[in-house]
Amino acid sequence: MSSESTNPKSRHVAVIGAGIVGVSTAIWLLRDGHRVTLIDKKGPAEGTSHGNGGVLASCSIIPVTVPGLLKKAPRMLFDPNQPLFLKWSYVPKLAPWLIRYLSHATSDAVRHRASALAPIIGDSLADHQALSAGTGAEKWLVPSDYVFVYRDRDHYNGDAFGWSVRREHGFEWDELEGKAWQEYEPSFGPDLGFGARFGNHGRITDPGRYVKDLAAHAEALGAKLRIGEVTDIARENGAVSGVRVGGETLACDEVVLATGVWSRPLAEKLGVDVPLESERGYHLELWEPSVMPRAAVMIASGKFVATPMDGRLRLAGIVEFGGLDAAPSRAPFRLLEKNIRDAIPGISWKHTVEWMGHRPSIADSIPLIGEAPSLKGAWFGFGHDHVGLTGGPKTGRLLSQLISGRQPNIDLAPYSPARFRRA
Repeated sequence: MSSESTNPKSRHVAVIGAGIVGVSTAIWLLRDGHRVTLIDKKGPAEGTSHGNGGVLASCSIIPVTVPGLLKKAPRMLFDPNQPLFLKWSYVPKLAPWLIRYLSHATSDAVRHRASALAPIIGDSLADHQALSAGTGAEKWLVPSDYVFVYRDRDHYNGDAFGWSVRREHGFEWDELEGKAWQEYEPSFGPDLGFGARFGNHGRITDPGRYVKDLAAHAEALGAKLRIGEVTDIARENGAVSGVRVGGETLACDEVVLATGVWSRPLAEKLGVDVPLESERGYHLELWEPSVMPRAAVMIASGKFVATPMDGRLRLAGIVEFGGLDAAPSRAPFRLLEKNIRDAIPGISWKHTVEWMGHRPSIADSIPLIGEAPSLKGAWFGFGHDHVGLTGGPKTGRLLSQLISGRQPNIDLAPYSPARFRRA
């Protein structure tokens, strides 16, 4: 049943994109008494929201672009055992973005990004609990630890800068080694003997089903689901008046752009030249594995996550730059399988499922959340790179607050779309 009658200032909002950010935005808008049309070219959770690592990674405030990356990257690209891949034919198109991206591999930029991300993802478990309560999707949400797994303490100390930044933002963790580590997590082989364990995190045991169930709840609240591609934003007197979809114009009062890596063309029409690229991510699902870790883990040496899910263990990670159109590469899948066999010697499973998707990576690693600088009623919510699932509910709630005329209790300046306003 729609709640629009409870809000005398009800707006009709077209939410473009039915991944976790768009669906979260739709639910919070409906709870605030607005009317919602949810538009997606394929349907809910058919993209990155289906294939992500499934971890509510509140502590993941450190970007890929850490100090020293520029020196390490060339070696990583030519080592098949490193989690960084590049489609060389794409380099000419990628180069301007990549130069801008790598310019943020400084300690100051990392701290700036961490300060921006902490308010969005730092309480993700509670954000997901608030979003999913009473929706039917809450059954996929599991409070759990999140553990970074290292070879030993020296290996862990090699990431001291990132750990110090997390500590600056109030994160706490347990350091487990020796007998304490073996008692906590006996799954791993002798080459992995140290764990940094975070409590108060969570995991989603079927991310695709979770977002689909949330979308179904939005429909039950009165949202209209429209399958189609939005090609333009209609405007009148400097404000949104509708969206162009499927050859017709759908009238609306506000629009939210939440299409992840596919957001750039519409953002450009709204006066924002966002430096956005696809960071191609891979996952490998091991169905009915013989060994299942007790919590979601990040294997530091391979930079991949292993997450216990419903009936399978999902391995997710890898960074590949190669654009939106190229077919998946085989090497990342081979590396994920090699890495899990190295981490858990003797593991076996019934069958595998492969997936490749597109993370929306902005050059400064900070999402766009807020109103378009040149059109009233047009809002952005995209660009969360590795933490879209983690930050989706909070982003949706912030956008609903803004559309409802309420001032959120965090500083929104770091996420301002105006930082990329076209000259």
